[in-house]
Amino acid sequence: MRIIPAIDIIDGKCVRLTKGDYNTKKVYNENPLEVAKLFEDSGIQYLHVVDLDGAKASHIVNYKVLERIATMTNLKIDFGGGLKSDDDLKIAFESGVHQITGGSIAVKKPELFESWISKFGSDKIILGADCNNEKIAISGWQEESDLEVIPFIKDYQTKGVSYVICTDISKDGMLEGPSFELYSKILRECHSERLARRSFNEGGSEESLKLIASGGISNYGELPQLEQLGCEGVIIGKAIYENRISLKQLENFIINN
Repeated sequence: MRIIPAIDIIDGKCVRLTKGDYNTKKVYNENPLEVAKLFEDSGIQYLHVVDLDGAKASHIVNYKVLERIATMTNLKIDFGGGLKSDDDLKIAFESGVHQITGGSIAVKKPELFESWISKFGSDKIILGADCNNEKIAISGWQEESDLEVIPFIKDYQTKGVSYVICTDISKDGMLEGPSFELYSKILRECHSERLARRSFNEGGSEESLKLIASGGISNYGELPQLEQLGCEGVIIGKAIYENRISLKQLENFIINN
């Protein structure tokens, strides 16, 4: 299971929110690059970057910060927040990201999101399936849709998506533990969907769902539990910044796995 620390950016600074509420903003570092280098020095290879200004503005904003991290570290970055057009995607990839995450766009403009999957491939495009009470939330989590998270993921599986980041918003930033039950349910039901569809695919070479857990991680002991469930990756934010999980612990987890 991949360890993926998170850097959320507002006004070029490294911040964290609680349940996606911008009024709960807490600045942890004025220099996101400094934070990224600390992660890299601990043997971490991946980074989740969210442009919270971009999520509000509905277009990429903090691409200069992104570019600095991408050019001054070797971290493989997945990036989300405000990616709403081909131009936004062009800027993100030219700034050095490895993957992009689309959430709201996959709800509001599915044809555009599907075109990105076709153009860049499923290894480059992550579906953001962030939810509250199992209903997909959009627009920087400011709006709740009528879409249920599991049918939403299943639908995009049929369109080529393999990577999915799922954040249970009710858990995000709360340091009370992740949604083990939700992730177990997603992996079980979406795995069944894949098996059902494999019979129609020659060779049965279709990849399984790569589910990345996000939200609520509070201590080191939760990581092996998520790995045992079958999560492909885990995004860790506030637990690192609040010293609930040390970088040394993450380094040891990576070495031993």
